[in-house]
Amino acid sequence: MDQLTGMRVFVRVAELNSFSRAAEDLEIAQSTVTKTVAWLENRLGTRLINRNTRGLTLNEAGKLYYETCRTILRQIEEAEGLVRRHDAELDGTLRISTSVAFGEAVLGPMLLPFIAANPRLRVDLTCEDAYVDLIARGIDVALRMGRLTDSSLGGRYLGANPWVMVAAPGYLARSEPLDAPDDLGRHDCIVYSSVQGDAVWQMRTADGRTHAASVRGCLRSNNLPTLLSAVRSGLGVAILPRYVAESALSAGTLVECLPGYVLPDQELYAVFPSPKLVPRKVTALIRHLAPRLRGAWWQERDDNTQIFRGGINQIEPTIFTDIPE
Repeated sequence: MDQLTGMRVFVRVAELNSFSRAAEDLEIAQSTVTKTVAWLENRLGTRLINRNTRGLTLNEAGKLYYETCRTILRQIEEAEGLVRRHDAELDGTLRISTSVAFGEAVLGPMLLPFIAANPRLRVDLTCEDAYVDLIARGIDVALRMGRLTDSSLGGRYLGANPWVMVAAPGYLARSEPLDAPDDLGRHDCIVYSSVQGDAVWQMRTADGRTHAASVRGCLRSNNLPTLLSAVRSGLGVAILPRYVAESALSAGTLVECLPGYVLPDQELYAVFPSPKLVPRKVTALIRHLAPRLRGAWWQERDDNTQIFRGGINQIEPTIFTDIPE
């Protein structure tokens, strides 16, 4: 028997001065009410209600217990009401975590209309490339790329993060032809150390044939802005997320390499500490982001703001045409 349930039943019996009316009010059987009060009295080791043919009355212990129970139940109702109002108004702080490049180029701009629509909510956005322990850091939701590995976390699939192989036109003009994956061995390749199997680039043809190319070059980094700057500067060929390379591709400062080959996509998830009892502020953010991350989201505008015109795509490259020995 649950003690809190017993207290609620006892209070209704005391207030209505009747087992039968309490049962009707609580929509349970009268026998359940009787058994609950008897269980409570047995647990406390004392009688709370005097029963006789004329009805029932609370004895001294029952009156003291009734007043205490009523205070406790009122405080519980007030606490629950505070939580419901807090969630309903999207009040408090929403702590979000994501990678540096995605936060700057995509998530930050996408958050602006969400923040404007919820003026009572404070958003705390942390951008870092290292793995973040959501519980230890007090993070409400993280935007992460790749398959989920921690089954204890809650997650919502938001979309795909496609990748593209790119190079500067000047680099391609002075380099060996790049017509097939095997040609990459004769090129300087700029390696993103966090994904893609490091220095082994995986790709496939439209008919499903797979290719793996071992690559090498002068630069390896886990920082996407650095890689973007290097490839725009003409240092070699790189594999980048579409959202990182899109502005440079549109402007013609980068061109796509091996367009007949498809690179693996990454899955994009919203991840939260528990799959149960997800706070309303987290579900509201997911509802805001989900439609914006469908389709070719890396090409879209959000509330008349082109989300990829600032930040990492504004790095001005130095073009290396003739590099002295």
